[in-house]
Amino acid sequence: IGMVYDKMGEYSKALSSFERSFEIRKIALPPNHPDLAGSYSNIGMVYDKMGEYSKALSSFERSFEIRKIALPPNHPDLATSYNNIGLVYYNMGEYSKALSSYERSLEIQKIVLPPNHPDLASSCHNIGTLYNKMGEYSKALSSYERSLEIQKIALSPNHPDLASSYTGIGLVYDNMGEYSKALSSYERSLEIRKIALPPNHPDLAGSYNNIGLVYDKMGEYSKALSSYERSLEIRKIALPPNDPGLAGPYIRIGLVYYKMGEYLKTLQYYEKVQEILEKSLPPTHPHIAILMLKVLLNEAQRNEYSLCPVVAEAIRTILGVHHTNTLIVYNRGKATISNDDATSNL
Repeated sequence: IGMVYDKMGEYSKALSSFERSFEIRKIALPPNHPDLAGSYSNIGMVYDKMGEYSKALSSFERSFEIRKIALPPNHPDLATSYNNIGLVYYNMGEYSKALSSYERSLEIQKIVLPPNHPDLASSCHNIGTLYNKMGEYSKALSSYERSLEIQKIALSPNHPDLASSYTGIGLVYDNMGEYSKALSSYERSLEIRKIALPPNHPDLAGSYNNIGLVYDKMGEYSKALSSYERSLEIRKIALPPNDPGLAGPYIRIGLVYYKMGEYLKTLQYYEKVQEILEKSLPPTHPHIAILMLKVLLNEAQRNEYSLCPVVAEAIRTILGVHHTNTLIVYNRGKATISNDDATSNL
């Protein structure tokens, strides 16, 4: 029951079911029985999805402690525990600890699994994602490419996991500024996803968005616009009408129009974003303030310099910034919010 609720995204109900199962097992089983480790792992999984990382970490570590006692030293379930702990550390931004856990998981898998087992590819992919996040792009690329090599042997040629590896490789090249290579990887990922997934799957929207981002950075704005618009079309089908996830595509399309000098269209897209966020977020959410500012800035785009004290007061109120000297300065298409403590660019 807990697994079903988990797949449905009803995490509080899933947690309740997993905890009830755990209570029964604690009574019926010895204190270090592997099934208790399984219960702790399930509970940790739900806490991780709920964003309660300290509770997730505690549950995963308790599961690991039991498995270390109950299982042989290189049992695959120990690799799973290391991976779960690494995932939580990753989500918490503690990348060195995450890397240590991921690498320990991979070490065990190399001992107990065949050399081209898909789980090895998953571990290499996780390590690649972590290195990319840490800015160690050559190591990230090596890990992603190793993952892809294994997947090409172990999986069908159009398996979605291959698309994920191509996306990871594209992301690294993108971060390295090698846009033609990034584009090639993103397009290969899209080709696979178009074969493997339903026509309006969210991952297709992600692929079109990635391609748009690269074209945007390359200054090929019409191609960027085409990709962004395709991403938006899919998201509009896959998501509710005012889902906050629609805001990102509208923002990116608006920015492309801004770079193309089509300021009226920019304003129209930002107003659409503001409408979405006002309906989907609390009125004091910071996104509302930032979008208010961006809309007004684009209305004032013909002014080389302009101070916006009225907007500054709105920003102060919404963000809880009470410095009377907060200024919002518009200068040649860029904005700066500044006060005695900090300066932020928009």
